Amino acid sequence: MTQQHHTDSSTDTDAAAVEPIQSAASQQVAAANDAIARDVVARILARAGTAVDEGETRHTTSDGDQLELEERSALRRVAGLSTELEDVTEVEYRQLRLERVVLVGMYRGQRTSEAEISLRELAALAETAGSQVLDGVLQRRDTPDPGTYLGSGKAAELADLVSDVGADTVIVDSELAPSQRRGLEDIVKVKVIDRTALILDIFAQHAKSREGKAQVELAQLEYLLPRLRGWGESMSRQAGGQVGAGAAGMGSRGPGETKIELDRRRIRSQMAKLRRQIEQMAPAREAKRRSRQQAEVPAVAIVGYTNAGKSSLLNALTGAGVLVENALFATLDPTVRRTKTPDGREFTLADTVGFVRNLPTQLVEAFRSTLEEAADCDVVLHVVDASHPDPMGQISAVRAVLSEIDGIGDVPEIIALNKCDVADEMSIDEVMAREPGAIAVAAHTGQGIAELLERIAQELPRPQVSVDLVVPYDRGDLISEAYRRGEVSKVEHTARGSRLVARVDSRLANTLDSVAIIDGATR
Repeated sequence: MTQQHHTDSSTDTDAAAVEPIQSAASQQVAAANDAIARDVVARILARAGTAVDEGETRHTTSDGDQLELEERSALRRVAGLSTELEDVTEVEYRQLRLERVVLVGMYRGQRTSEAEISLRELAALAETAGSQVLDGVLQRRDTPDPGTYLGSGKAAELADLVSDVGADTVIVDSELAPSQRRGLEDIVKVKVIDRTALILDIFAQHAKSREGKAQVELAQLEYLLPRLRGWGESMSRQAGGQVGAGAAGMGSRGPGETKIELDRRRIRSQMAKLRRQIEQMAPAREAKRRSRQQAEVPAVAIVGYTNAGKSSLLNALTGAGVLVENALFATLDPTVRRTKTPDGREFTLADTVGFVRNLPTQLVEAFRSTLEEAADCDVVLHVVDASHPDPMGQISAVRAVLSEIDGIGDVPEIIALNKCDVADEMSIDEVMAREPGAIAVAAHTGQGIAELLERIAQELPRPQVSVDLVVPYDRGDLISEAYRRGEVSKVEHTARGSRLVARVDSRLANTLDSVAIIDGATR
């Protein structure tokens, strides 16, 4: 009995000795993780808080006058100007205050490089939206806290940081549940938004066409609906009968509905209205698409990660002069331009909206009609930023979004590694090893553009009908059309007319056949 007591005492002593050792070890691990997180944040802030390339946007002669860029820059938020009015006369002159933000990220295990790339991208998104990045917090954690996203200790640390740097907004590099956003806001005492809300804000700023604006508003309302938050008693008041602007009048009297229920109903009504508007715009887009298809002009769709240089490449290939800006999601509304292959065949190039990691599902759904342009094309030109730290990650993110579009899986894909003039050669070689057939190009210098056009010409569908006939001299326009839309092997001028040997599409073949000279007479 005495021996047993001695053994138990010894065990207790050993356990007591182990606990401080384990505690010290866990403290060392926590300190090491904090040091890693601080280094990551410091590297991001060292580039002026942005993942966008340093310096101004570079333009070439093919980019044109860029008048739209000047207009967009004039609407930028201005630092140092407040939205709070001291005098009513200021209402005409006030400008949006530059938001001062702190970034929040999270990673699992040892994935610090992935966390840095994602947080750097979040910084770029914040700056594109017109914010100033002041600092950041990165936590190593297996799963987000269901109540506050961050753990309680890290959330308190974030609150102190927000107070110290004078931030007015916290941006979380994930999509927050409504309860997580409310819980974190209650701790940090400033506005908290997530990655999805930030991307939606950028889309709202950049949308220009009527359809683009409707699509963005629909996505915003879908995001907002489950996140309506009641403030005090104002959202719990009930209205019955004809009380309140939302009452329907006679026959609607009853116990009423709370203000938050009324707001939800209004949002649903507005969403239904926007869906009808987008559906009504579809026929016009379909008509343009059918017109191109009837003319049998091959189509190429430019897709890729945001800020990969899609618009710059479109300008380099066509001289379209569309907006080029060193910012994320600069292009939202699709642009279609015509150009020619080296052998003279015409085809269209469509510049589409860029993609990003974890693109909000609301945006994918709202822009589905626009993205379907890519499904109807003959070739997908996938533009990749070769200078990005993780180009393969960009490729995966773009293909993940494209996989949600029906029919695009059967379309030939050309990988264009853009910005190769500023990219690391080892990085380019690594991508080419994993993506055989990729072409290195530089839209700003023109490097690889000729090779890219040759490759597009190879992938475009070939004309199906062979013709060998004599065209009257007064129908020289059809010879020109054959050069523009087909593959001309030979044109021989004879006494009767021009003998044409070529491959053309079926529509042009029928036209040529109807005017061809046979035995000295046209048909």
